[in-house]
Amino acid sequence: MVISTRSNPGTTHILPGQSYPLGATVLEHGVNFCVFSRDCTGIDLLLFDHPNAPQPDRVITLDSKQNKTNHYWHVFVPGIGAGQVYAYRGYGPFEPELGLRCDGEKVLLDPFARAIANWENYSRQAASLPGDNCARALRGVVVDPSAYNWEEDIHPKIPYSRTIIYEMHVPAFTRHPNSGVTPEKRGTYAGLIEKIPYLQELGITAVELMPIHQFDEYDARPGLKNFWGYSTIAFFAPHTGYSSRRNPLAVVDEFRDMVKALHRAGIEVILDVVFNHTAEGSDQGPTLSFRGLSNQDYYMLEDDPAIYRNYSGCGNTFETSAIASHLILECLRYWVSEMHVDGFRFDLASALSRDSSGVPHKYPPLLWAIDSDPVLASTKIIAEAWDAGGLYQVGSFAGDRFAEWNGPYRDDVRRFVKSDGGIVKAVASRIMASPDIYQRPDRNANHSINFITCHDGFTLNDLVSYNEKHNEANGENNQDGANGNYSWNCGFEGWTDDPAIESLRQRQIKNFLTILFTSQGTPMLLMGDEIRRTQLGNNNAYCQDSELSWFDWDRVKQNSGLLRFVKGLISFIQSLQIFQQEHILAINYAPNKPHIVWHGTQLGEPNWNQDSHFLAFTLLHPEAGEHLHIILNAHWEARKFELPPPQKGESWHRIVDTSLPSPEDFCDQTTAPPIRGGFYYAAARSAAVLISKLNVSG
Repeated sequence: MVISTRSNPGTTHILPGQSYPLGATVLEHGVNFCVFSRDCTGIDLLLFDHPNAPQPDRVITLDSKQNKTNHYWHVFVPGIGAGQVYAYRGYGPFEPELGLRCDGEKVLLDPFARAIANWENYSRQAASLPGDNCARALRGVVVDPSAYNWEEDIHPKIPYSRTIIYEMHVPAFTRHPNSGVTPEKRGTYAGLIEKIPYLQELGITAVELMPIHQFDEYDARPGLKNFWGYSTIAFFAPHTGYSSRRNPLAVVDEFRDMVKALHRAGIEVILDVVFNHTAEGSDQGPTLSFRGLSNQDYYMLEDDPAIYRNYSGCGNTFETSAIASHLILECLRYWVSEMHVDGFRFDLASALSRDSSGVPHKYPPLLWAIDSDPVLASTKIIAEAWDAGGLYQVGSFAGDRFAEWNGPYRDDVRRFVKSDGGIVKAVASRIMASPDIYQRPDRNANHSINFITCHDGFTLNDLVSYNEKHNEANGENNQDGANGNYSWNCGFEGWTDDPAIESLRQRQIKNFLTILFTSQGTPMLLMGDEIRRTQLGNNNAYCQDSELSWFDWDRVKQNSGLLRFVKGLISFIQSLQIFQQEHILAINYAPNKPHIVWHGTQLGEPNWNQDSHFLAFTLLHPEAGEHLHIILNAHWEARKFELPPPQKGESWHRIVDTSLPSPEDFCDQTTAPPIRGGFYYAAARSAAVLISKLNVSG
């Protein structure tokens, strides 16, 4: 494969270059290269004529006087351009006891590389063991961002109040042979494009893509692969393995094609970004890039500098000051300005609030910089507000703009639906966007990202099908993955053809979804939950690139009733202003503003006791003329619920009853049957949504 270059035969002399910008920058007559290294005493720039060439065709040794400004090594090479393949060698002290890990035998990837080459030959082992790894090392590729035609693409800029997030894994979405996607595009950015109509019909407004930055697929146990992608090597480069094309520049274009196509469909793109650690891992890990250039600047080190602080659970923790902080900010700006993404979900974001000693900052500089950056001002920024070192900041995360994954929402709703006691009052708070957790009066209620399931844990089907995790396939003796799942198998562990158990599971799934979509806040749906995707009880399938993790498109037809239910529910809430409020609802009757009123089986008498398993609430938006009543019965027996008076001249109509079979479980407003009398009989373990409207049938 030949990658094109731009040349200017009349310009042949290498020039000192500039210290900004970092990375490889295409200029009029060549390329400026710049890399940061405090530790190295010497730097070689390696240029390859072919992406997979075993050795460089040209080596440029940088002079510490001509090509170095402070700790920035730079050079301008004329006659080359986009498509040029390059890498570095860094020479200097290898003294781990002092925090220094230079190794001139290792070929190093530019931390600012925009595209990646030689992925087919990459070896994590070769980067971990002594010896030269040039033939098996990753290389950067020069990218000219201005060369792509965005065709007047614009960011949708959908407010949180109208956002429905769909967390998805790019390859898993279309890799299954039954996906209907063009065979060579299965499991790729291009394959996702072919499935955009499915997302539109479902009602999705934003896809949250699990990591698409170039990562190390071999960072897993032998015989398995890192499928999820939480092992980043290059933060600026789209993952090569997710493209249907292998030319590095074409990989970048295919990602941009996907973004452009999603935008045309009115769907935003949110990236799950993993700045808390890198693929280089612990002190026993490979030398790929950062540690070979400036180990102490890119990583938090223990009091013994040979050991890495590990607040990520993955062997190291990325430093959040100096050059690493600059890298993160520049990376985010690049993905917004040049790759047109619409937001970011920060994995284990609390790790980014720690200083070099691991102590949490009161006002974390990096997080506040992200929060206030003008390039990022219109993007969605979402924090997983905890880390693997025990820091938990849900409700107290830094910044004014960060939304947060609401972990307590997931746990409390799970406990309520499985009929745990003493949870009703907490669930009421979760339904209101958790004002007990998010106590700032000016906070947007939709900055609570509500979810029942996510990539990390059981799928929704498995949540109602397994009491215990079943992770044996991961090769860790079922010791990995969370133990506290708050799941219930409805009477039998795993798959069953018992119709009574299957009916109950279906009802429980719809109960979860009804609560999720009728809560204040921003709902997030896990890929495939709408068609009962299963991982057979594996709650940590990070290393499973198989049908265990893939979206099984046969289930779209098999679970068409549930899919119809989800589509209808999303369309219903999107049509109502009461679910688009930016402030916490007023409690009890407020004639001039949106409000909520709590009930039990009797009006105005919510039961907050330990033995309570039911809750009802009325939602009213006076200006919009919207009046809803929602009943949640998590008890194992049916309950009779008193109904409030409907609006004048109207009657209650049933939109949702999860105890009913499809298509009666969801009715749109035009076909919703009226409710006669002043009570509603809620079946055991069921939810109902009623709306007050004119009874056209008289």
